[in-house]
Amino acid sequence: MELIANFPFFSIILCLFSAVICSVLRGRGAKICTVVAESVLAILSFATLWYVHLLEKPVTFMMGHFPAPWGNEIRFGTLEAVMATVFSLILLCAVLGGSKFVNRDIFPQKINLYYVLINLLGAALMALIYTNDIFTGYVFLEILTLTSGGILMIREIGRTTLAATRYMILNLLGSGLFLLGIILMYDITGHLLMANMHASLKVLIAHGSYSLPLTVIVGVMCVGLAIKSGLFPFHSWMPDTYGFATPTSASILSGLVSKGYIFLLVKIMYRVIGIDQEILSVARNILFVFGLCGIVFGSVFALQQNNINRMTSYSSVAQIGYIYMGIGIGGTAGFAAAMFHILAHAITKPALFLANASLIEVSDDSPVFHDLSGAAHRNKTAGVFFTIAAMSMVGIPFFAGFTSKLLFSMASLGHNPAKTGLVLVILAISTILNTLYFIRTVIRIYTKRKGDLPRKFSMRAELPGWIAGVSLAAMNLFLGLNSRPVIELIEKGLLRFQ
Repeated sequence: MELIANFPFFSIILCLFSAVICSVLRGRGAKICTVVAESVLAILSFATLWYVHLLEKPVTFMMGHFPAPWGNEIRFGTLEAVMATVFSLILLCAVLGGSKFVNRDIFPQKINLYYVLINLLGAALMALIYTNDIFTGYVFLEILTLTSGGILMIREIGRTTLAATRYMILNLLGSGLFLLGIILMYDITGHLLMANMHASLKVLIAHGSYSLPLTVIVGVMCVGLAIKSGLFPFHSWMPDTYGFATPTSASILSGLVSKGYIFLLVKIMYRVIGIDQEILSVARNILFVFGLCGIVFGSVFALQQNNINRMTSYSSVAQIGYIYMGIGIGGTAGFAAAMFHILAHAITKPALFLANASLIEVSDDSPVFHDLSGAAHRNKTAGVFFTIAAMSMVGIPFFAGFTSKLLFSMASLGHNPAKTGLVLVILAISTILNTLYFIRTVIRIYTKRKGDLPRKFSMRAELPGWIAGVSLAAMNLFLGLNSRPVIELIEKGLLRFQ
């Protein structure tokens, strides 16, 4: 059992060592090394989940022999282990499902570098999930930003270079604001470990000290991470970033990277500030309003698109809005709904981008809706995977998206009537808009063109994509049909998150 307590640390080191090994391998060897590393990462994460579930309490792992302020800590409980397990599985599916397109979109001599970046990105995600030190969180947040820009621009078409430039400018702005918040918080508390920082803040707030500066600091940190995660109106980098990246990159960026930033924000709200503190209320209310706006405007923008990748990208703006709406609702129910939607969206969005790539491939490499007519007949499995993910996004019962919307509705009922009514109305509008653009796309890809025939596929080339598609669809259905155990794990994790 004591060995398992080291698994979160091993997870981070595993990804770093895998990156080093990939740097000296050729493309195919680097891919195999990455798949093996991500598989082992998923096993380590699941073992960690099993360990903390049996232990029924969080574990704090001190790095080395020195306590704060010189030492560093990893802290993990049920919620961190759930996130790490799901994120590692999705990372593995994205690598498998998009491997064929990596070989097509990236120069052969740079493929091993691409897998180096994927492994570094995995290490950064695991560190953001497990770290108990806010400055370490910032360091790996920057690694996550740089590797995200790298896996975007490595495709080397003009639009990806432009998208990466826009992405880096806005994300570095967010990083700067977040770092400013850390500096000011350290200046007031004298600590960087989250638990020590929280204890110091609790005393200051109890005495009424620094109430206005702390409110500003919290706002600065929230805005910084909101920019990085693509909350409306800071979403302008999303359409090109997701729309022109190679499918593996689009899956990882949309499904995992933005969620890593949000998880760090939730961790800070719980573990640094204290979720019941009044200084959080203003920031949470602003995030709530922006989340509602993102839900509506993201869906409206998606409805206006004539390109399947851009439509899916704008859909992410709306889905990020859902998560921030849950944070704004607050309470255990609101945060549990937000955490569940992180999982639901992290599973569904990669499935959409991977299916998009296969549908585009059999449509003369055109993402325009007119050219996609009948694509689901030319590639039947991609059509099925897209349809399952689309039904989840719409909120059809038995899929993860339906459970998310139900949880948001239930979480809003304990608040004032105006907030409850606003949440329910926005959810209804969003569901209608989601139905319009996703069902329109499903009808389009199943509408045959004259002379359309199924394409012949190589089993060897398509098998990784089928494995990824089936795995993502199965996880989606599992969250939809067996949501209660997952919700209980999330709620238990939130109660022990401080």
